[in-house]
Amino acid sequence: MRIIITGDSEVALHLAELLSGENHDVTLISPDRDFLKLIEVHSDLMTLVGDSTSIQVLKNAGVKRTDLLISAHKDGRFNLLTALLAKRLGTKKCIAKVNEPEYLTQDCKDHYKELGIDFLVSPEKIAAKEIANLLNNTAAAEIFDFSDTRLSLMLVKLDEGAPVIGKTLSEIAEEYKELDFRAVSIHRRARTIIPKGDDIFQAGDLAYVVTKPTGIDHLLQLSGKNRFEIRNVMIVGGGAVGSHTAAALEKKFNVKLFELNSDRAAELTDSLRSSLIINGDARNINLLESEGVGSMDAFVAVTNNSETNILTCLLARRYGVRKTIALVENIDFIDISQSVGIDTIINKKLATASYIIRFTMTAEVISTKCLTSVDAEVFEFHAKEGSPITKKPIRKLNFPKQAIIGGFIRGESGYIARGDMQIQPGDKVVVFALPEAFHGVDKMFKSK
Repeated sequence: MRIIITGDSEVALHLAELLSGENHDVTLISPDRDFLKLIEVHSDLMTLVGDSTSIQVLKNAGVKRTDLLISAHKDGRFNLLTALLAKRLGTKKCIAKVNEPEYLTQDCKDHYKELGIDFLVSPEKIAAKEIANLLNNTAAAEIFDFSDTRLSLMLVKLDEGAPVIGKTLSEIAEEYKELDFRAVSIHRRARTIIPKGDDIFQAGDLAYVVTKPTGIDHLLQLSGKNRFEIRNVMIVGGGAVGSHTAAALEKKFNVKLFELNSDRAAELTDSLRSSLIINGDARNINLLESEGVGSMDAFVAVTNNSETNILTCLLARRYGVRKTIALVENIDFIDISQSVGIDTIINKKLATASYIIRFTMTAEVISTKCLTSVDAEVFEFHAKEGSPITKKPIRKLNFPKQAIIGGFIRGESGYIARGDMQIQPGDKVVVFALPEAFHGVDKMFKSK
């Protein structure tokens, strides 16, 4: 696929690095020469210094022959204009990253779609949606449902004393025959493993498991976790992520939101209906105590500073808060953050890239899930008539080694994948894949 990425944001950089290794013909356009040098060192994709709102620059990049243009400048107005021009100049599909709330109303989306922009992507709204979903599923570090909860993917951290510690997957399956699940990944000491039957669970492992919804509670118990009820939520940071999160949560939970900037705090007081806005610094321990941090069930830190988010989550843990979520934009900090006790990490650029990656596939992708803890994706594919995935039983498929089929939905029922099962046309198939396997997995679902 021929892809143009424009912009000077971390999202643009991450997408360029991810897609350049996936047999795509990628060109990155940016006005910042130093920004382009960052990626030229690590990849062989084409770079072009210039203004993506210039018609000549777009023509020089081959926009007329492009299958997909992703505009990811920091300023959403540049992205909208770039996408509009690219569509007029012949690009088949355009995606624009926008942060500004005024561009995200349904009325605006409809107008821009009529003008030719296929999708508007908001990293902040994606992150807020992830957080809201996590607070509705308290014991798992991450959880994602497929096809109206017929199958679920969950991430659990295995604590010392969990019943599965020291056992192989085969032993667990034999001991708990009534439990229908498939482990699709184990993340251990910064390394991701596609598990086999003889792999042994260890304390501290991050395990991604596909199961039916009826099996979630049992799996949580085996990992040493239990669900608990959330009533009170404290949010640190009143930017776009914090305000979107508060708006999504305040109908169901009691929400307190810290915002350091007094003008922004006043704006939030007007825009949020029932959240309590506190104009103050959440790093101030006395202030946290006076606002009842010890009575909180969940603590969400989403300022623009990763270190502040990590620090305040650790403070909340000291006061007994059971669920902590931190926005961490430095990917190098993710493993460290989880190892020191923060339950869940949210990363905007990874979540946004996960949303966009489906548009680079030739097969039909119904949904994707960004796995913040590991450099991997979970896809929900639609199996088409004539595709290689439908030709043989699962164990006989020449499926990429760095990927695994977790389960599939057929009609109204979900099934955990077994080697003797065969995918049929029309099935919705859940696949866990490392980046090096994306292209191979895509080919398995591509119809002839």
